[in-house]
Amino acid sequence: MTTEAPSQFNNLETLSTTELLAGMNQLDQTVPQTLAKALPQIEALVETIVARLGAGGRLFYIGAGTSGRLGVVDASECPPTFGVPAGLVVGIMAGGDGAIRQAVEGAEDDAEQAWIDLQKHDINAKDVLVGIAASGRTPYVIGGLNKARAAGLATGCVVCNADSGVAAAAEFPVEVVTGPEFLTGSTRLKAGTAQKLVLNMLTTATFIRLGRVKGNKMVDMQLSNEKLVQRGEKMLMDELGLEEAEAAELLKKHGSVRAALEAARQ
Repeated sequence: MTTEAPSQFNNLETLSTTELLAGMNQLDQTVPQTLAKALPQIEALVETIVARLGAGGRLFYIGAGTSGRLGVVDASECPPTFGVPAGLVVGIMAGGDGAIRQAVEGAEDDAEQAWIDLQKHDINAKDVLVGIAASGRTPYVIGGLNKARAAGLATGCVVCNADSGVAAAAEFPVEVVTGPEFLTGSTRLKAGTAQKLVLNMLTTATFIRLGRVKGNKMVDMQLSNEKLVQRGEKMLMDELGLEEAEAAELLKKHGSVRAALEAARQ
């Protein structure tokens, strides 16, 4: 596994802070270029997710450690960003929600547990399951993908090594081969960055395709704090040529940017 290969940097404890930061930044700059090679794989997975969600399915992420946490973060951001129901995109971690903050030893080694965890959400053949694993060998993820694929779900993955067990278990694998880390084996670094970028693409492209964005604006976002209310007012001001007070009144009356726009244009 190239993610476990020795770093090209050595004697890190002897380096200055400037040298440490410059070395990390040097390697980080390779991630977008590597990711670009995987765009066709990402496109295939997005098209599958769009089709399944458009037909009433849901998107599930499973993973362990950093990979699992990234899935939980991406899933949790979808409702406020796109105004979708909380259960439409679900992130599940090996070891349960407690593992988000503190590692649960051995949780990722149980090949049966992922499918048990997924059953709690009544997962079914309409849904999509995406396994996230930098190493590409996590038993929790492989087991979950194998069970899901056998049950008729669409399956995808995001991995950072080539020719992995996780990729073999998924119908739509995304392989972003990020190579050795600055700190040998610490895949929360480049590999984690690559996974975050892929997840950004999966859900953002999906919900744009499903009509949750107008122009380049989040017209269905939840107005859950003052910053977002002000953002919504600014959208209405720009789109409709309103003054701030008018936009605020319209947004308050209709409860969302989309509803306000539609009402104003009737």
